Amino acid sequence: MSLFLSFVIKEARHILRDKRTMLILFGMPVVLMLLFGFAITTDVKNVRTVVVTSQMDHLSQQAVERLAQSEYFTITATVATPQEAEQHIRNQQADMAVVFAPSFASKKSGLQLIVDGSDPNMAQQWTNYAQQVIVNSQQAIVNSKMLYNPQMRSAYNFVPAIMGMLLMLICAMMTSISIVREKERGTMEVLLVSPVKPLMVIIAKAVPYLVLAFGILVTILLMARFVLGVPLQGSLVWILAVSTLYILLALSLGLFISNIARTQLVALLLSAMVLLMPVVMLSGMLFPVESMPIVLQWVSAVVPPRYYISAMRKLMIMGVGIGEVFTEVVVLIAFTAFFLTIALKKFKVHSYAKASHP
Repeated sequence: MSLFLSFVIKEARHILRDKRTMLILFGMPVVLMLLFGFAITTDVKNVRTVVVTSQMDHLSQQAVERLAQSEYFTITATVATPQEAEQHIRNQQADMAVVFAPSFASKKSGLQLIVDGSDPNMAQQWTNYAQQVIVNSQQAIVNSKMLYNPQMRSAYNFVPAIMGMLLMLICAMMTSISIVREKERGTMEVLLVSPVKPLMVIIAKAVPYLVLAFGILVTILLMARFVLGVPLQGSLVWILAVSTLYILLALSLGLFISNIARTQLVALLLSAMVLLMPVVMLSGMLFPVESMPIVLQWVSAVVPPRYYISAMRKLMIMGVGIGEVFTEVVVLIAFTAFFLTIALKKFKVHSYAKASHP
């Protein structure tokens, strides 16, 4: 056991000695959390709005006042015709126009929204928000309630996604590069002929990254709660338990990549190509999986972060119990067992071959 601990301490000192690596490991989560929390946001605010009305009646006046008083819209101009409003949008002076028909008050109808559709997702959100504000201004019997995210803040959606991306990239990438670096330097053969078994060598190299991953996880959770104001509705115990399983999956995937790669550059490229693009594009981080073509939905089924992100959104935002994420947990366990079994088998065969041919 003392020899095993010495290997763990050796790897930990190697990591701590590399200041640039430590800066990346703990700087990246902070930067990404701030970017996705404040800069990269899909929140609807200050939409530049033009009002089109040839005759301002009491209902249209109430609607315009509600639009102006809301934090979502900013009235920039009032024009007489829809053509003028379209010209404002084409000149990039407005994002949306609200057109009231002359009979709006008497018939309680005759409303048109002209929206800049260059960004379809945002255009749809602007339309939905405007309709809700204007319908409520007519005192219609409409009562909408937004569960789990009443303020519709994008940080609620991004925080679990950032957790899934960072834990996968950092754990898998750093583990694979660490093991491949030993191969490049020729020290892996020395480790394999040492009294410690090859499996213990791998575990000893993975333990410091496991501790670092927990540090990163705690950093993200603290920033989410106290900087971005994202509540942790579910049990913290289950959040940490599922995250631990996911970290083990990432470490197993890193070990698997290290068996394939011969150089650190190849390990880095494999980690980036195999992990980064699928995590960002196919895990549901930015785009709903249900909105993807059927083929891509099938491809996303083999992307492990998809299930972790889904589980974290349910545990953190919805506050459900572990039973509600049973499917995601089972899939993560299956992925972990699969990658760990293949990686250890390939490593054992490789290590025995090296040991027998020094």
